Amino acid sequence: MLLTALAGAAAVPAGADGSAARSLEPIVVTGTRTERPSADSPVRVEVVDREEIDRTHARTLKEALENVPGLQLRPIHGKAGYEASLQGLSGEQVLVLVDGLPMTATTGSTVDLSQLALADVERIEVVKGAMSAQYGSAAMGGVINVITRDIAPGLAGSVMLDAGSYGAQNPSGDAFVPGNRHGRFRVQGGSREWRLRLAGDIRDSDGVDPEPATWSQPGDAVQRRQLDLRGEWRPRAGSTLYLGASSFRERAVSRFLQSLPGREVEQQKREDAQRLRLGAGGEWHAANGFRLRLDAVDETLDDETRKHAAGSSFDDRDAELGLTHVTAIADLPALGGHLLQLGATWQEASLVQSIDGGSELDTAGTVARDSREVFLQDDIFIGDDWELLLGLRHQDDSDFGGHAAPKVSLRGRVLEAGGWEGVLRAGWAEGYRVPDLKERRYRFDHSSLGYVVIGNPDLQPETSRSWQLDGRLGRGPGTWLDINLFDNRLRDLIQVDTADAPVVDGVQQFTYENVARARTRGVEIAARWQASPALALSAGYTRMRTRDEDTGSALTRRPDHQARLGVDWQAARRVAVSARGRYQSDELVATADGARSPSWQVLDLAINFDWSRSTRWFLGVDNVFNTQRDFADPNDFGPIDGRFVYAGLRYAWRVH
Repeated sequence: MLLTALAGAAAVPAGADGSAARSLEPIVVTGTRTERPSADSPVRVEVVDREEIDRTHARTLKEALENVPGLQLRPIHGKAGYEASLQGLSGEQVLVLVDGLPMTATTGSTVDLSQLALADVERIEVVKGAMSAQYGSAAMGGVINVITRDIAPGLAGSVMLDAGSYGAQNPSGDAFVPGNRHGRFRVQGGSREWRLRLAGDIRDSDGVDPEPATWSQPGDAVQRRQLDLRGEWRPRAGSTLYLGASSFRERAVSRFLQSLPGREVEQQKREDAQRLRLGAGGEWHAANGFRLRLDAVDETLDDETRKHAAGSSFDDRDAELGLTHVTAIADLPALGGHLLQLGATWQEASLVQSIDGGSELDTAGTVARDSREVFLQDDIFIGDDWELLLGLRHQDDSDFGGHAAPKVSLRGRVLEAGGWEGVLRAGWAEGYRVPDLKERRYRFDHSSLGYVVIGNPDLQPETSRSWQLDGRLGRGPGTWLDINLFDNRLRDLIQVDTADAPVVDGVQQFTYENVARARTRGVEIAARWQASPALALSAGYTRMRTRDEDTGSALTRRPDHQARLGVDWQAARRVAVSARGRYQSDELVATADGARSPSWQVLDLAINFDWSRSTRWFLGVDNVFNTQRDFADPNDFGPIDGRFVYAGLRYAWRVH
């Protein structure tokens, strides 16, 4: 049994004990950077698989993550996008990866989840807390890893088209004109040695406007285009070399009224963002279990914004962000119950930004920082049922020097009887995040809107200590109950609050500050029940408490309660119905006056009709009960989009 387990960690079998039931468990890589069935991973990994993406008609990473228990999606201030918060830690502290490699932060500090399309995505893996030491700085809150599809020999592809309407909230004022249009395609294939994939996605939204006759429009009009290309050479079994390129473009238009003394002025902001991502790497396996992987990515993001009012242009802002990242990982052959992994990473980030021709940083020209990191992981198998995972990562940053972050995870099978299996996981890890260039060097001047955000060069790195205790009872992959207790203790947490923002010449000045001590803790409960071959129920609930340990107040924008409910019903041989419900309690917005954003709940419905093995018709209603924020209340952060009704077609084919 021990040898089987060791081979399982290195060679990706159906299951660690070869059982048929566990062979259906999804294979995950994010927790340990080695392929493991999810139930066998010593680090808890939650998965959004391809079936869920197709069933719910998710078009973007943001839509695919909406139903992950305990994950909070927050609108990015001033942009038509969303960031993720995990266990009370914000988007700056959550690392977003594509096939294990980081993305450029869209705003300079957080990734816009709405920008990443899903045409070539196989699954999404989520690790909460600082339990994955291999990913280093910016992963202290967790990791979201988007994993693309394998390219199989032969020829395969798919096309998806859909369109929908926000009804009376279409900016056109015509409820029967599609206000949101989407299309995507994927073509892939090749021989045993050479393989190629091309995928593209187009999304056009006219936005959302509860009062189309007025100038202001709460939901921005956005056009997004994405094209991905990947080529592979597999000279022999266990060896792969690849090259990849991805191009993304976004054009967004927002409209708002700016209050000036004695009048209101109609203003408009146009934003044009372009991202070019180039990647290369390879993987080599040896017969004795040795594996070497090398990956590199180079990415640039150009972002231009222009504001217009009364026929003139102002606040012309131009930014260019750069990211270069190289990672090498070696898995050593199993020896004496140990699987050792060694890794090294080099990364450089750069930022240059100007407004109306002048630098918007605290210095002219480009600012940059780089880091060098090494990590060691020892996966120790203790008998047939227990596993101890030890990890250590050391980071040497050009601006902040060296820092070491350890982790420990323990997994044990405590029950195996009558088809049921009980697993316990316990973990402790230290997290570490260096302040990004925006937080330290940036002056985000929105004086025309009454505020500025000023970088703080004296910021210190954030650190955390994360405890996770997870118990899972399951009967195969279809029925299970998972309870996870978490406790994250943070030092020098960086955030912007309205409590102490002074007003200078009528402009409120915000700045980034280190909160000396903070804590987030709570419980996450998730369950799935395969009630019958045609009916599956799922649910999730998160209870979280946050605290600024110096002031005793709660942290802002962290709800105490979140809940998820899902129903999947095979109503007929070709007809499937899915419902997804989400609830979020009220949340503190500002500590100074105790302002809170109200609670809200949303229900989505999706219907799929499989006309043939290749063709699927679908329709759906997002936000069935038309739940929206009060747009007149600046403290209401509920949903922006109202009821959305859509229909579409997906066609897939394969030639062996």
